[in-house]
Amino acid sequence: MFASFFLKPKWFFLSFALWSLTCVLGWYLAVADAGQWLSLGGLFGAGFPSGDVSADPLLEQAQTRAQEFWFYQYSLVAYLSFVGAWLFIGRGHEWAKWSVAGSALIVFLTWFQVEVSVMLNEWYGGFYDLIQNALSKPGSISIGDYYAELSTVAVIIMVAVAVAVFTRFFVSHYVFRWRHAMNDYYTARWQSIRGIEGASQRIQEDTMRFATIVENLGVSFLDSVMTLLAFLPILWGLSGFVKELPLIGEIPQALVFVVIIWSIFGTFLLALAGIKLPGLEFNNQKVEAAYRKELVYGEDHEHRAQPYTLSELFTHVRMNYFRLYKNYLYFNVVRYGYLNVGQFVPLIALAPAIVAGAFSLGVMQRILNAFRQVEDSFQYLVNSWTTIVELLSIYKRLRAFEEQIGQGPRIASEQTLVSPDAGSAPEPSAS
Repeated sequence: MFASFFLKPKWFFLSFALWSLTCVLGWYLAVADAGQWLSLGGLFGAGFPSGDVSADPLLEQAQTRAQEFWFYQYSLVAYLSFVGAWLFIGRGHEWAKWSVAGSALIVFLTWFQVEVSVMLNEWYGGFYDLIQNALSKPGSISIGDYYAELSTVAVIIMVAVAVAVFTRFFVSHYVFRWRHAMNDYYTARWQSIRGIEGASQRIQEDTMRFATIVENLGVSFLDSVMTLLAFLPILWGLSGFVKELPLIGEIPQALVFVVIIWSIFGTFLLALAGIKLPGLEFNNQKVEAAYRKELVYGEDHEHRAQPYTLSELFTHVRMNYFRLYKNYLYFNVVRYGYLNVGQFVPLIALAPAIVAGAFSLGVMQRILNAFRQVEDSFQYLVNSWTTIVELLSIYKRLRAFEEQIGQGPRIASEQTLVSPDAGSAPEPSAS
């Protein structure tokens, strides 16, 4: 599944995680303050100003612009170092450019979209402050001021749309290349696996679904991590407006405390409610494959796909689906209940500060948006649980499939293909 596309996948992903952690810690601990000596911003009109910048707003803006340029320069060097090293290691590997450079591009595009979210969060704060002034002091702003503020976000949105469209286009090609690599890997070993139950489906359908789901979950995970890194400091700073929580009283950085506790609670709650779903999804694909296989045999052989046999096989399909529906019933009760209640958690936490008038409407919007961004990041498992369940069932099938490679042509036994937690539906007969 991974070795067909990625060069040394365990080392590749481990090195990516370690290199990312090293770069992030390096930036915050040392590199951020080294821009005055190492930044090339002076060559592009973004050099660091000298003197006390706090006394001059123009110098302060120049300092911010220079620091941003230095951050982009540092990020570019970090990207090129990692990609260059792995492309050198993987020279001659058929899929190295797509798996290494393509993955790096997806990571970059994900980070860029998070940066757009940060810019929009800042814009909303100023825009709602403008609205508050207009509503509280009629005539204090002109219609031109209002439209001018709206026009500033137009550029951000156009760039965001263009990047989102390009991202989906590129990701579609990336996923298909991964599927192509898995397809070549399995078909080259067809003589060893052709007798395995559902072999054609696993190559034709499961490889496509596996690559698509892993890519989507991977991008979602990266987006969650990057969003957390971007918005947690923002929420930390905005927590200064909130001095106390209802029923609890004063607590430092109250909003950060609330979002972490609420997210951890939801993650464990949803995991407990959906603990049986992966096994049932896996067993569901198994009984569907047995039913489909008998129908295919019936197209070419008159003695196959008899009404009694089909009825028996479809009974197994029906029973497993009903078990799945029942488990999803209480899982969705918990899931949707938690998500809907969660919409009001920040408003409840902000109640004392709102009543005390501790901030403006614009600051409130920034707080609510930052809270939701951080909350969604911490709730990655909650938001992705049903997709993870589907991925686990596909992974089990492909893993059992791969275990047969190299053992010679034979029919895989049901015992081999079923995991111990695969559910308790009756075993279907393929005859």
